[in-house]
Amino acid sequence: MIAISKETYPWLKFYTPGVPYEIDPDAYSSLIELMETGFRLYKDRPAYANMGKELSFGKLEELSRNFAAYLQSLGLRKGDCIAIQMPNLLQYPIAMFGALRAGLVVVNTNPLYTPREMQHQFKDSGVKAIVILANFASHLEKIIANTEIKHVIITQIGDMLGFPKKQIVNAVVKYVKKMVPAYHIQGPIAFSEAISLGSGLTYEKPVVSNIDIAFIQYTGGTTGVSKGALLTHRNLIANVEANSAWLKPIMTDMDAPVFVAALPLYHVYALTVNALSGVKTGAMNILITNPRDMNAFIADLKKYKINVFTGVNTMFNGLMNNPNFGQVDFSQLRATSAGGMALQKIVAEKWLAATGCAATEGYGLSETSPVLSSNLLVGENRIGTIGIPWPSTAMRILREDGTWADLGEVGEICAAGPQVMLGYLNRPDETAQVIFEKDGLRWFKTGDLGFEDADGYFKIVDRKKDMILVSGFNVYPNEVEDVVAQCPGVLEVACVGIPDDKSGELVKLFIVKKDPELTEERVKAYCKENLTPYKCPKKIEFRTELPKTNVGKILRRALREEEIAKLNK
Repeated sequence: MIAISKETYPWLKFYTPGVPYEIDPDAYSSLIELMETGFRLYKDRPAYANMGKELSFGKLEELSRNFAAYLQSLGLRKGDCIAIQMPNLLQYPIAMFGALRAGLVVVNTNPLYTPREMQHQFKDSGVKAIVILANFASHLEKIIANTEIKHVIITQIGDMLGFPKKQIVNAVVKYVKKMVPAYHIQGPIAFSEAISLGSGLTYEKPVVSNIDIAFIQYTGGTTGVSKGALLTHRNLIANVEANSAWLKPIMTDMDAPVFVAALPLYHVYALTVNALSGVKTGAMNILITNPRDMNAFIADLKKYKINVFTGVNTMFNGLMNNPNFGQVDFSQLRATSAGGMALQKIVAEKWLAATGCAATEGYGLSETSPVLSSNLLVGENRIGTIGIPWPSTAMRILREDGTWADLGEVGEICAAGPQVMLGYLNRPDETAQVIFEKDGLRWFKTGDLGFEDADGYFKIVDRKKDMILVSGFNVYPNEVEDVVAQCPGVLEVACVGIPDDKSGELVKLFIVKKDPELTEERVKAYCKENLTPYKCPKKIEFRTELPKTNVGKILRRALREEEIAKLNK
């Protein structure tokens, strides 16, 4: 494949002050070399902080090495799959880096998965071992016999906190809060014991190439059967290198940056931008175990002067609506990266006013390791757009007929670059539906509708599947939600299309109130003033909360399915 650069593809628009056009995806032979380099360079710096405990890069190197040696002693070999299923705890990076150092393929698993979802993922990937939080072990018990899992390593929330906090936290979680349902699994080993045993074993560094698979990142569970995106060491190194280049203009005078890791590390966004980029840059990541506990979240933020904050629109909105938010010191905040869902204009404006740091919206997918584009940290930040392509990344708009669209024309966003996955595990047909070659490049169809403006900025109008068709007119939920979010009294909003005999579909809003006095009439009047009639909601439902994914992204699908179920009764 031809390298993506301004010289080889002059139609690409790169306006990134202080950021190179290209990065080297082969900068490291593998993620093992990347982490070993970081461990050596930053051994005395803190790498992670969680629940009042800090873990240095030097200690992370030691513990992950011990864990790698233990995994190898089980007979696990290069290319075998291991699942990790827990929220953001100090155990996560130890397990993840240890697994990679053992040459294993990491299968990140959402702790909130049901037994059915776990079974599908574990069987599909052929997982042979798992590191799981005790809180979810009862789910594993129900399905483990239907998988290839032979080795179960169980950890508890407080395991890395030291004496006596470890014992206190684990006792409270299990006996007071009763958050650990009883389970019966044959022959599990405690995470702490596995590390202890590994300290007395020999670690053999495996021969791993950057084209080997590093992660199987499952995606598409909200739209159908969950598929495993095959991400190589090179895919992730490319995104880490691009992220480092993107951050460089604002980090030149920063010795030991502090990142906020509020999104779960099992999510590809935090995996790359926080965990892997942290070891590249020597940053400390503040691990937020439960970001929905806003009081505890803010208490953690108050302990540090943070430099980089990654999150999603709903998270930023929730934080700013907490009365303690103003107590956080944002004087050193240099970058706020918003991904996962559209950044609403009203939220972006309030964040800038409250923190002095503009929130920059970016874009990516599990299949692209994940980042493809972002707004500028130094330069023009266009709220409402997903910015411009990252270094060594090409993005174009594809028409239905397979030709490239003109500037300003809506079509499917496609991307090419070294961060694009190999394909979907065991699904060549589905891989063929999203991967194609054109102009000497290997392109990925994102499934998102958008357009490119004259300056090379891209804007998403919506997911193909979320677009609402009202009497032949296209209605994009993102646009409606962005308008309604600015209506006084609205805290959160979701827009979906539901079947209608007259118009094909009609627009319905689900709203969480900020002002208890907010009425349907006020919302409709606001929409009438700010939206074309066919985009205005015909139905409005107020709720106390909206269904969300584990990273806080509102699940329109769940709301739409509820409405369709009602109609079918």
